[in-house]
Amino acid sequence: MKCPFCPESNTRVIDSRLLGDGEQIRRRRECLVCRARFTTYETAELSLPRIVKNDGRREAFNENKLRSGIVKALEKRPVELDQVDHQVSLIKSRLRENGERELKSSYVGELVMEALKNLDHVAYVRFASVYRSFEDVRSFLDEVRRLEDELPERDSGGQLELIKREC
Repeated sequence: MKCPFCPESNTRVIDSRLLGDGEQIRRRRECLVCRARFTTYETAELSLPRIVKNDGRREAFNENKLRSGIVKALEKRPVELDQVDHQVSLIKSRLRENGERELKSSYVGELVMEALKNLDHVAYVRFASVYRSFEDVRSFLDEVRRLEDELPERDSGGQLELIKREC
């Protein structure tokens, strides 16, 4: 690693630590000539599949777009950003594990719905209403009922009430 303070390319690692979910390494380095210390971050460069849109367009996977969609659904909900980051990381892992070079956007949408279901049920229904293009209140209520049917008995009470309060 080249020193950012002098032209020397000989540095040594003083300390290494894993960051986040272990997907990044932070290294403290020292230049062997000028003795300046600096920090570098190392991540594996893994390719994610291209996303095939409903109209046939293909685009590179965009993590910021994924994160912003999840955050938008979670607006004004009691969910920490660390939880969002964890779900984004899980979605990226699932996309990589799939092994395909291209994936339909609908697959990514289903992964987002699954993540939101794990994070916050109200945000899940918000996202589902846009993603599945609910036409009327009946579609909205049907989705809430499906969600309530999937919940364990102790968690199911009040989901419909939470959604009524959100509206």
